[in-house]
Amino acid sequence: MNFDQTYILDFAKRLLATHSPSGYTQNAITFIEQEIANWNYASYRTNKGNLVIVVDGEDNESAVGLCAHTDTLGLMVRSVSGDGKLQVTNLGGPLMPTLDGEYCTIITREGRKFSGTILSKSPAAHVYKDASSAARNTDTMEVRIDEVVKSKQDVNALGIFPGDFVCIDPKTQITDSGFIKSRFLDDKISVAVFMGVLKYFHDHQITPKHKTYFMISTYEEVGHGMSWIPSDIKELLAVDMGCIGLDLSCTEYDVSICAKDSSGPYDFELTNRLIQIAKEKELKYVVDIYPFYGSDVGAALHAGHDVKGALIGPGVHASHGMERTHFEGVKNTLELVYHYLTN
Repeated sequence: MNFDQTYILDFAKRLLATHSPSGYTQNAITFIEQEIANWNYASYRTNKGNLVIVVDGEDNESAVGLCAHTDTLGLMVRSVSGDGKLQVTNLGGPLMPTLDGEYCTIITREGRKFSGTILSKSPAAHVYKDASSAARNTDTMEVRIDEVVKSKQDVNALGIFPGDFVCIDPKTQITDSGFIKSRFLDDKISVAVFMGVLKYFHDHQITPKHKTYFMISTYEEVGHGMSWIPSDIKELLAVDMGCIGLDLSCTEYDVSICAKDSSGPYDFELTNRLIQIAKEKELKYVVDIYPFYGSDVGAALHAGHDVKGALIGPGVHASHGMERTHFEGVKNTLELVYHYLTN
């Protein structure tokens, strides 16, 4: 398949540059809506902000759903210390040690933005004996604001208060060798996969076999992204990152098909069908088990939806930290999604 690599990578870079921690995703959803408007697909937002893109199929009597999420990890202001630093709480599960020294943007409830740096409370090797050994967690780290602030009152005068968002710089780079490295490839690279498939459908006037909902969720990282789905969906395929490490088989060049995650096994028949498609199309794929993972399919099943569920995605190294994948893994995922929808 000749997917538009230039478009897919450009879209990914633009989406990755759009801050969207769980709870502050409206700008990312608007950005995606503006992209799909060029292709005349129907879409709507759910009450909690998920985006649903509807593509008619050859058969509209039954429907399948695909879900990816645009919400990311982040932080929220918990309190303001007496010397004007921000104390924080997690949004999702970022690896806090990887955040030490990272630049960030504080976004207030009124929409004002301030730059800052996330630091250990023992930030200087020349001052603190435990500068290199101190634990890095939400109790031992704080945000230094790039404004002249010396007290809590100074910070409040800027309009910064508890409940404001702290967005982490994604630091996106795409190398000539095909690597995509950035925070929040989980799961914005899968949203880019959806856009690549939708663009291919549009450009080549292709209709999927069944009515298809492409759904972009906004609360996956906190566990309830796809707790509601359209009632006519019979199969739900989550496209999210594939795990790499320990005894797992996945690499950055593969599409990973997950047989089981922390909530249990995925649907036997649907998972087998995805494996068979990958074999027939000679895709580079693996089947793995993710021990510390939950997906939007799990959210839908726990909410009581009677669907067959499965999970696939490109292999992503160093998840919830400084992530990296390769376009080969993205392309294998594109191919599997495409053939699943048109087979």
